[in-house]
Amino acid sequence: MSLRIRGVIVPLLTPFDRHGAIDHAAIGRLVEFLIERGVHGLFPGGTTGEGPLLSPEERRALAETVVRAADGRVPVIIHTGAITTREAVELTRHAQSCGASAAALITPYYFRFSDEALFRHFAQVCEAVPDFSIYLYNNPGVTGNTIDAGLVARLAEAYPHVTGMKDSSGHLENLLRCMALHGGAFNTASGNDGDILAALALGIDACVSGNANYAPELITALYHAAASGDLAQARTLQRQVNALREILEDGRDLSLFKAMLDARGLPVGTVRAPLLPAPEAVVRRKWAQVQALDLALA
Repeated sequence: MSLRIRGVIVPLLTPFDRHGAIDHAAIGRLVEFLIERGVHGLFPGGTTGEGPLLSPEERRALAETVVRAADGRVPVIIHTGAITTREAVELTRHAQSCGASAAALITPYYFRFSDEALFRHFAQVCEAVPDFSIYLYNNPGVTGNTIDAGLVARLAEAYPHVTGMKDSSGHLENLLRCMALHGGAFNTASGNDGDILAALALGIDACVSGNANYAPELITALYHAAASGDLAQARTLQRQVNALREILEDGRDLSLFKAMLDARGLPVGTVRAPLLPAPEAVVRRKWAQVQALDLALA
């Protein structure tokens, strides 16, 4: 039952058609594009996938399509976090039933919750799927609530199928404090592309990279250089990643990721309102800047 992800996990963009509906055919093409370029796992329905802007029905359909498209070739970890415990339970049960490898849950958001409230929230999800791997997802910048190492330890002790955590707080020490859980088998993933090399050097298992939607070759090359101990090459590649992050605003404007994929010949539509698409002049300028980086993209 226990899953241990390593390598480059992609928080999958959600393609939309011209009517604003999820484009399931484009999901299949994007999954093929990423798997062919060596990514190690997929994470649909999260922040980069505009998950909070999808209805529960859309989230379930998205999960089913990604699982079918991946066809067991890489792990699929479905984001099932929600503002209500009931919805989080329902989405997590669905993720298990549709054949996903695991679920990852962000904290509830909008309201500020105590550690006890968060513990009870996650506990109810864990008790609903006792034989399914659960990842915690710490992203206090968008939720206003933090999953600190003490809460992680409490949950991991009470529920052994709390397999690991993705942390997008930008504070690697939170992950480092969790690494000893489950006898050292607790699965750790950093969600900050600026920290990929640092995280891997510290022994963190995986990176969840939004920029890998557009440039999977670059991110996987960085992972392999770091994993093989080629520090000089890894430093060079991390600098390239940082330059790309600066141009594409590191996911703060998701329409730029989508526009760059379109420029690579893989159209995935634009973002869902109230997010706004970048103006065409901005997209052209950004594309020219990315091309000037001369990245080795196939």
